Parts: sequence; C-alpha cells; structure tokens
Amino acid sequence: MKRNLHSLPKTKTHEAELMTPTKSKDFGSAKMKFGKEFLSQMVPEWQEAYLDYNLLKEVLKDVSLSRQPKACDAAGRLKRKVSLYRAFSGLTGRRNSPKKQEDAILTNIVQSGSEESYQSMFFMSSDQGGENEVVFFRRLDDEFNKVVRFYKKKVGELMVEADELSQQMDILIALRIKVEKPEVSFEDVDEHVDLAGSAASSTSTVNSINARTSDLVFEGRSRLEVTQEVEMEDEAALGDEDVEEKEAKSYRRKTSRGTTSTIKELRPASLEFLPHVRINVSPETPVSTLKYMVTSSKARLSYNKTELRRSEELMTRAMIQFYQKLQVLKGYSFLNTLAISKIMKKYDKVTSRKASNAYLEMVEKSPLGSTIEVTRLIERVETAFIKHFANGNRRRGMDILRRKIRRERHGITFFSGFFFGCAFALVVAISVIIHVRNIFKSEGRTQYMDNIFPLYSLFGFIILHMMMYSANIYFWRRYRVNYTFMFGFKQGTELGHREVFFLSSGLAVLTLACILSNLDMEIDPKTKSFEAITELIPLALLTAVLLIIFCPFDIIFRSSRFFLICSAFHLVCSPFYKVTLQDFFLADQLTSQVQAFRSLEFYICYYGWGDFIRRSNTCSESKIFEAFYFVVAIIPYWIRTLQCLRRLLEEKDVMHVFNGLKYFSTVIALAMRTGNDLNMGMTWRNLAAVSSAIATIYGTYWDIVCDWGLLRRGSKNPWLRDKLLIPHKSVYFVAIVMNILLRLAWMQSVLGFREAPFLHRQALIAIVAVLEIIRRGIWNFFRMENEHLNNVGKYRAFNSVPLPFDYDHDEMRTQL
Repeated sequence: MKRNLHSLPKTKTHEAELMTPTKSKDFGSAKMKFGKEFLSQMVPEWQEAYLDYNLLKEVLKDVSLSRQPKACDAAGRLKRKVSLYRAFSGLTGRRNSPKKQEDAILTNIVQSGSEESYQSMFFMSSDQGGENEVVFFRRLDDEFNKVVRFYKKKVGELMVEADELSQQMDILIALRIKVEKPEVSFEDVDEHVDLAGSAASSTSTVNSINARTSDLVFEGRSRLEVTQEVEMEDEAALGDEDVEEKEAKSYRRKTSRGTTSTIKELRPASLEFLPHVRINVSPETPVSTLKYMVTSSKARLSYNKTELRRSEELMTRAMIQFYQKLQVLKGYSFLNTLAISKIMKKYDKVTSRKASNAYLEMVEKSPLGSTIEVTRLIERVETAFIKHFANGNRRRGMDILRRKIRRERHGITFFSGFFFGCAFALVVAISVIIHVRNIFKSEGRTQYMDNIFPLYSLFGFIILHMMMYSANIYFWRRYRVNYTFMFGFKQGTELGHREVFFLSSGLAVLTLACILSNLDMEIDPKTKSFEAITELIPLALLTAVLLIIFCPFDIIFRSSRFFLICSAFHLVCSPFYKVTLQDFFLADQLTSQVQAFRSLEFYICYYGWGDFIRRSNTCSESKIFEAFYFVVAIIPYWIRTLQCLRRLLEEKDVMHVFNGLKYFSTVIALAMRTGNDLNMGMTWRNLAAVSSAIATIYGTYWDIVCDWGLLRRGSKNPWLRDKLLIPHKSVYFVAIVMNILLRLAWMQSVLGFREAPFLHRQALIAIVAVLEIIRRGIWNFFRMENEHLNNVGKYRAFNSVPLPFDYDHDEMRTQL
C-alpha cells in the first residue's frame, strides 16, 4: 500500500505555509511553523530517530545565501555582468539553462550485504552554491537512511511480537473452549489466529464485515455463537469459495441462532497442546506474590473461570498496547515522509530546480513510503480484537483500541483564576483582621497556635504540594517530558497543570474561608460561647475532603482520584505489590510530608480524646502520642526502604541496596531528631546532629548524581550531563545549590532554634516543612527529566505487558 507523496494532505500548517508570500525575505518564517508542528507530533522517546528537520533547514538556508549574487563592489555600485545588451532578451524565449531541471539529481539504492542504503547524486555542483547543495543532499541521505533503518527495526520487532500474540491467542481460544465446554465435539478441527501472516484482507472488506457484525443483536447468545457468526462472515467475505460453499455457509448463518448442532462448522483451536501450557504467575499483587513465593513461577492450567478471566484481561491489555504501537509507528512513517516532502519542496523553491519528484519517488520505493506490513497488522488486530474481545461489536471494540485524547476545558481555566482571586482576597482579609485586632499579642495567641494552627497547617502543606506539582506538570509539558507515559496514567484522563491548579486553588478557598470563620467566631463575643462548634470546623473540612477523594460518583476527576487511591494502597501493602515508577514517586512525595502525617496524628488525638471540648491540648503529655510521633514520621521512609528491597529481589541491581541504605539512614536521623524535639537531653541532640549530617550528605549526593544524573565529570556539559532539556545551564547549578541549602533546614531543630522571638514553635515547624515541600517540587522536575532521557536513550515508548501463558515454542508449532 504505497502512498503518493506528491498528494499528501495539507494540514493547517501547510496551508499557512502556502499562503506565505514568496517575496518574504525571512527564509525561515514559513518553515518554522511546520518545524514546530513536526516537533510537537513526535514521540518524545523517539525524537533522535526522526528526520533532523532543523539541521536540513539550516543547510538549506546556507544554500539560499550562497546562491545570492554579491550586491555591491568596493565603490558601492552594483556589480553587473555582461547583461546590459540583453535588455529585451526575454522576448526571444531563449535562455541558457545548464541542463534539464529534472536531471539535477539521480537517486539510487545501494545494496551492502543485507542492508540497503538510499543515495542521491547531485549533478550541478559547478553552479553557484553547488557545494552547499551537495552537502544538503548528503545530509538528507544520511537522515533518510537513519529513519529507514529505525523503521525497519521497529517493524521487525512488531512482526516478532505479532507472532507471539498469535500463539497466545490460540491458547486463549482453546482455554475458552475448555472452560466454557460447549455441547459439541471439536475433533479434527482447528482455528488459528495469525496476526503476522502473509495474507491480508483489504480495508474496505474488513470494514464491511465489521459494519455488518456491529448491527447484530447479541443479547441472549453465547460468546461462542457470536464468534462463530463473525468467523463465517469473515470467510464468506474474504474467501473465494464456489457457489455451493457460499450457499452452505449462508444456510449455516441462518440456522446458527436456533441450534448448536452447526457449531461444529466452527474451526476452534486445538486442545491437544493445553496440557503443555503453563500459566505465568507474575508477582505483581499480594496474592500473586505469595503464590510466586510458595510455588514456581509457571503453574499448570487449572481450567477455571478465574484463570480464564485473568488471561483475558492480560491479553486485552497486550492487544491494546500492540495496536497502539502499530498506530504510533504508522504515524512515525507518515510524519517523516511529510517532512521529506516539505524540505524538498523548499529546496525546489530556493534553487528553482525540480529535484523533489525524483527524490520522493525513491522515498515511495523505500519501506518508509510503503507501510503495507503495518497496515495489514492493524487490520488483523482490529478484526481479531473485535471478534474475540468485543463480542463482534465494532464500535465497542474500536472505542477500546483507540487512544483517548484529553480535551482542554475552558471552564477549568476560568474557575482556576476565580478561585485564585478569591484565595488572594481571603488572605488579605485574614491579614487585615489579625493586624486590626492585634491577635498576635492577645492572650489566646499561644492557645490558638497550639490547638488550631496544627489542624489548618495540614491543608496548607497539601495545597502547597499540589501547586508545586501543577508547576511541575507545566514545565514537563513545556520541555516535552513524557510524564503521562512514565506514570502510567489512563489515556485521556490524566490531569494537566490547569486541573491540578484548579483543585489546589479550590481547596485553598475552602481552607481560608474556614480559618476566617474560625477567627471571627473566636473574637466575636456573640459567637464565642459556641466553643465546641468553632473547634469542629477543621474536622468538618477534613471530612469533606476525604468524602470527595473517596466519592464513587463520576465527578471531580474520578479516574485520577481512584488512581491515587490505588497507588496509596500499593504503598500500604509494600513490598507485596510490584514497584512501579508511580508508586515509588508517590512514596517520595510522602517523605516530604512528614509534618502532614503528624498533623493527622494530632487530629486523632485532639478530637478522639475530647480535647476540643475542653479547648486544651494534652496530647504532648501522652506516652502513646510520643510513641506514634516517632512511628508516623518513619512510615514514608520505611515504605521506600521496603520498595528498594522488592526491586533488589526482582531486578538484581546492587544500586537498590545503596538506595535503601539512604532511606534507612534517614529513618535513623529522623528518629534522633524526633527524640530531640521531645526534649530528651543533650545526648539526643548530639545523635540527631551526627545522624542528620550523614543522612543529608548521603541524600544530597544521591539526589544530584543518581536521581538527577548530574555532576558527570566527562560530560559534554561540564559537571552536568550530556543531554539537557533546559537550554540555560545555570538553572541546573541553581537547582543543585537550592537542594543543598533546603536540605539543611533540619539544623534549626538541633541548634536550639525552636521558637524565634516573633514566631511560635508551631510556625517555625511549619516553615521548615514548607521548605522541604519546595525542595521536593524542584526535585520532581529534574528526577522525571532524567528518567525521560533514560527512556529516550533506549527508545522506550511503551511499558511491557506480561503475557498470560508460557509454553515451548517448538512443541507449540508442532501441535499447530
């Protein structure tokens, strides 16, 4: 299936480029528009494998400059060659063109071993600027061959994967027959799902079959009967049978709904190889992890419905991801051929030659210009998925297969600004009330800071962290960090920076409104008697937030809320869940929210023990509270230590040992500082200082060198790394210095700065917690940047999906 490169569809960028006046002196103005669109449409992890359009544009700009005649001589007069006597030469219609314009280049395909390379030869090198044109075609050939090699490599990988999926589908079909046990014998018959076969149906035929099957009513019919009818529709449309066979199949289609005697006309997969198949037990959940520890990783099939349902889920995920890989590769081919077409048309425009036709003909003959293998695979995957996983319903099947695109909503932007303005107004109102009524010097200042401030500071920590995350998302998108892929967000439901800012600003309005109402109730004599009610306002706010988070209805970004709940549950069950990036990234965020965990502990103590009724804080006098004051602070770091242990067992990488030791040293340092905060003497202060210094040096080195990948002595960018997404190198050095300084915030607890003359102890603790959240926000960007660049280096654009079955390949082929 070849594409005509001369009639590629014109996007808005192309239309804008065609509308650009040819008299414009800015050679790069039109190209920059397509260049930006070209960059935005790239797969971020494959960016280096795309045609270097900007490089070719720069070379072509040199060609344009070299072809311009010299404007002035030494005396400032125009240089004119012997052309004055030819003032009316245009009337004769005779011009001295060097050769036919079509003969400017000659394309050729060179076979070197098993590799093919595409070359072009330029014949006009003796013309003015011809040397630059030779360089242009040499660079273009190099870029084109790079793209073709990458494309052929990916097609080969997909063909191997298609063959593996075909085998897995055969086993799944046989397992379905074994589990569902239809009332018919399947002797001497066989069905084989071949995704990587040589024969393929045309797109129109497949679409007509799927259109007919999507109109069928499947209610009250078994999946096997539906599969039978779809299979017979495929054979009737794609086969070349004679009239008698077609009539027989037509009769079978008419009688398939009423009886099961004709089900034997189906060709189900053979059941003979099932005893040789093992089910893969991937240790991803607590149950599968325990089963993996007790039994071997490959257990025999037990032929039960639970096993079948689990296998179908894994195969559905594998087929969806395989289909998306095919679509991405097809888009890669189209985008590169479009870029070649654009750059060649620019070349023709600059040089007034007609070389694009010859070059684009060579592109059409290359694998990049003919995506027949990928197109056939797409058609086969669609047909197989609709038949076996969508009950023959094309609309439902294609809705599952296709990528979901997140739509920007203007209402989110409006309400984000509205809530931010309201929050700012509330901050001003609270500041005015505090100043006018001189609350800082009132008698109840200490009581308010001990009882109420820790309750509201919890929401302040959460709001600040969400705003930092919103800024992270903005800069990740700006510098094309593929965070949605790395976090494994569900397509079309991931939150952008506007949505996160909307949530954080909305929570800020609620929190500030509660603070303002609480202050007013405390100060107003008419409402001061309602002491218990005023103390319950923070608890009501916390309850409202928890109800929103766990709300089962499809409101307020339900998919993202459930994703967060699921990841949090994985942390609770560590190390029994397989550790993914989103899990340990969330655990790292929680390590910067130690004070928020302690605020939650204070909620339980203050309201659970009835202190809010007496308006007195007795939590610090309890030994149980002090014990949990240790435990709560250690929990996030202990979770990360267990995650490192789990990754060590799975990946056998010694780096996880050192990473786990880093978190374990932080656990010790945090325990020592907690003991010092509880006034346990000079010994605790010394232990806190030593352990904190060790943990700080260890953690700072790991942040900068391992997590960020910086301070590489032999890199192209001195003391940074070879690849940087931010063009300004000073940003990285500023981030390094800020990380070091913000990590030293713990020093206030061991140097005795527990309460400044103008700050309460609780306020000082909150400031230190805020500094740690800011440090974590900075850490987030560079950590994900480094992870993204590692994926780019490996061209890793898709996560691996485990397949349900394991078998001997040679034995499987003999059985089939």
